[in-house]
Amino acid sequence: MADNFSSTVYHEQDADAAALDDETVAVLGYGSQGHAHALNLYDSGVDVVVGLREGSASWEAAEDEGLDVRTVPEAAKAGDIVSILVPDRAHIPVYNQVEDHLEAGDTLQFAHGFSIHYSQIEPPADVNVTMVAPKSPGHLVRRNYNRDQGTPGLLAVYQNVTGDAETKALTYAQKIGCARAGVIKTTFQEEVESDLFGEQAVLCGGVTELIKLGFETLVENGYSPEIAYFECLNELKLIVDLIYEGGLENMWHSVSDTAEFGGLEEGRHIVDDQVRENMQEALERVQTGEFARKWISENQCGRPSYHQLRRADSEHQIESVGEDLRGLYDWNDQ
Repeated sequence: MADNFSSTVYHEQDADAAALDDETVAVLGYGSQGHAHALNLYDSGVDVVVGLREGSASWEAAEDEGLDVRTVPEAAKAGDIVSILVPDRAHIPVYNQVEDHLEAGDTLQFAHGFSIHYSQIEPPADVNVTMVAPKSPGHLVRRNYNRDQGTPGLLAVYQNVTGDAETKALTYAQKIGCARAGVIKTTFQEEVESDLFGEQAVLCGGVTELIKLGFETLVENGYSPEIAYFECLNELKLIVDLIYEGGLENMWHSVSDTAEFGGLEEGRHIVDDQVRENMQEALERVQTGEFARKWISENQCGRPSYHQLRRADSEHQIESVGEDLRGLYDWNDQ
């Protein structure tokens, strides 16, 4: 833990490799994260049980990998650590099948803290509640593990009734490969609120709106949709790759001087203080639970707004233009 970070960052040498020797881990779900956690734990020598609903299409696939597959209640009953790795919307129905099988001293674990932080699930007071969250889609967690590489992850403890909840969570993170890269200690609140804000303000909401507005501005001013698509969407990947590889400075170093000056000079006028104020308001809606209540209500009434927004986005001109242009690339067929 000698890293020069403001947060605590754990590595493999910080984990107690034997902390799960006498534990059975029940992995509930076999989707993106579930399959990666289950297989990585299994290959690391941990006793793993996978919990799925009867008739699940994943049942046979998990068994073919040599995993012990049971129904969700049966898996939860067998597990000392019960890791719920299904989408947020399925947390409550899955937890309802798990609750009666949690014993004092067991660990209830998540990869995202939404249900705990917003009190959708209120766990028993006599169990540990932890979170181990790889910062990557599951297929990359699995691929990196097989390449003897690591995937950075987050670790949080919400309830520590046995005194060793963090020790077990860190070992779990080690066994799935996260400690090879680094495991950052956080809290359920910080993970949830920062995650939702990042998705809304930058990664999913902010960037897609910026792309569409840039595209629309060029088209409305007489430029061809094809040129607008390349300039405002297609080339974004090149810029993001540069930023991912070495931060903003690497990107500025790699683009032309004209692009750098234009970006530095004009970018601050486009994404200005009004945008910052909008971001602050979005963060406050996350912090107060307003967004969570809206999303929960949206799911309860069949997602009418979600489907309307999704449909409108899919009908944007940029989608039809992009579909045609992507056909020009040979790699698209692959």
